[in-house]
Amino acid sequence: MNIGVIKEIKVHEYRVGLTPASVAELVKQNHWVWIESGAGLGANFTDQMYQQAGAIVGTKEQVFEHANLIVKVKEPLMQEVGLFKPHHTLFTYLHLAANKQLTQALAETGATYIAYETVTNPNGKLPLLQPMSQIAGRLATQVGAQCLLKSQGGKGKLLSGLPGVAPAHVVVIGAGNVGEQAAIIAMGMQAKVTLLDTNIDRLDQLKSKYAGQINCVIASENTIKAAVLDADLVIGAVLVAGASSPKLVKQQWLKEMEQHSVLVDVAIDQGGCFETSRPTTHDEPTYEVDGIVHYCVTNMPGAVPVTSTMALNNATLPYVKRIAELGLDHALAKDAGLNNGVNILHGEVVYKGIL
Repeated sequence: MNIGVIKEIKVHEYRVGLTPASVAELVKQNHWVWIESGAGLGANFTDQMYQQAGAIVGTKEQVFEHANLIVKVKEPLMQEVGLFKPHHTLFTYLHLAANKQLTQALAETGATYIAYETVTNPNGKLPLLQPMSQIAGRLATQVGAQCLLKSQGGKGKLLSGLPGVAPAHVVVIGAGNVGEQAAIIAMGMQAKVTLLDTNIDRLDQLKSKYAGQINCVIASENTIKAAVLDADLVIGAVLVAGASSPKLVKQQWLKEMEQHSVLVDVAIDQGGCFETSRPTTHDEPTYEVDGIVHYCVTNMPGAVPVTSTMALNNATLPYVKRIAELGLDHALAKDAGLNNGVNILHGEVVYKGIL
């Protein structure tokens, strides 16, 4: 099969769909791999490294001309949509539930679009979302701590506090991969940590796992509000696979929060879980509403492209190999979990979360 990788053009997105090591694996199996020149530079992979791995380096137009399977990291921007033709299959993060305009535009190309974030394994988990969720969760606490600095518009509070000075209160809404990782880093930075979720078994598991260092609370509107109003940093880590996130933090609550507190919305790719969330970029990551700092960057793992590209490839390469070896139709027929990743099939929107 002819496989293509193009350079990401989203603001400060430095990840790349395939590493040179992944390319070498595919070439070894007699597939052709086309790489857009410069696609890997943001993750420290040069064109020469790809050529040594057996790839053909060319222009974006050449990649689309020759490749059937396009492997990316982020959803296409509108200026890229016209490059897709009915014979193309795109394998990438899509997050289409939050972008109806892009969904319609992609469907009109007649191509097939498979979303990393809705591929499942036999246990119903999301194996291609997990590594980026772990990175985003860990980053969420780091960037939240940065946003709390007075120079960044925050209230000027150190997460750890000091002897005789209380630590900051970090509230994490959602106890999945993102939430657990955010809580781990907050604990490591010696903050006071509250974790909310509707799944009592998951909360019991985490309370035991971390020896009671996390205050685990069943999530309801009342408990979320109480925690948010007491928080210095709130991290939204709620996921409804392939669908829009519920709005769990209400706009009117912001007036009751302490001024210059911080909200970090990791769910922003799926529309965000705060009523006041709107997508931001690494160029302009924050804005204020009612004196509360919001951080809503839609591609957080793009800030650490070396780590995140390698972690993502570890998860995606087996699926790329499967599609390349079997062809799209046979791969989907033999792998129900991969089939769950299909959001648009030959121009028809088929995933229920975005219908």
